[in-house]
Amino acid sequence: MQILGLIVRYAIYFSPAPDSLLTRDASRWLGRDAFTGNLLGSPDTLAMPVEQWHALVAEPRRYGFHATLKAPFELRQGRTETELVDAFAAFAASATPFEVPRMVIGQLGPFFALVPHTLHPPLQTFAASVVEAFEPFRAPLSDEDVARRRPERLTEEQRANLARWGYPYVMEEFRFHMTLTGPVDDKVAPQVHDEIRRRLSDHEDAPLAVDGLALFIERSRGEPFTVHHWQPLGVPQDNRKLLP
Repeated sequence: MQILGLIVRYAIYFSPAPDSLLTRDASRWLGRDAFTGNLLGSPDTLAMPVEQWHALVAEPRRYGFHATLKAPFELRQGRTETELVDAFAAFAASATPFEVPRMVIGQLGPFFALVPHTLHPPLQTFAASVVEAFEPFRAPLSDEDVARRRPERLTEEQRANLARWGYPYVMEEFRFHMTLTGPVDDKVAPQVHDEIRRRLSDHEDAPLAVDGLALFIERSRGEPFTVHHWQPLGVPQDNRKLLP
């Protein structure tokens, strides 16, 4: 979607409810609330220099606390935001909430994230259904967007996903993660891990309720993503209440 020269992108993410303890704790760690767009400043009693924390969370703070299901996309020509919001509401209403049995603070390469302790098939199936359901709304990637994904570094299956779905890490390549840092140097990784565990201790080795869905929006390239709408899963459309 393009408005007055601005290229708008949308994304379908998992996010806990805006008033959940996980949303509050993770937003406090990242220093930004994606529901309100408010910057929260640095956490209290940091066991590291504030400058180091800023560098750690700069990238995930822009995206907001979430797990990617349908990666950011521009609207396909002929599609409207109203149609996307209606499809989002209908999908959320038709989906059944479920629970991931155990979440842990883990690493995906150099990044720290809240991840399932083991692969959870219902979560994989749910993520794939989101990718498929919203594909009709996604505009084809530009050559520049394809190049940003560094296809020469991807596996054959990841390149096929990029061409088919606009994102390499879907379907069999999908790994659910709620990002908490940018790249972390190996020398400070234990310190960073300890700091995150201290702040998210209520959520490690605990189940995660996948009971809502968020439509995020980036109003122009490079701006922070914010929650455009959030809806609980499995609530009939007649009773639905989109937030905000």
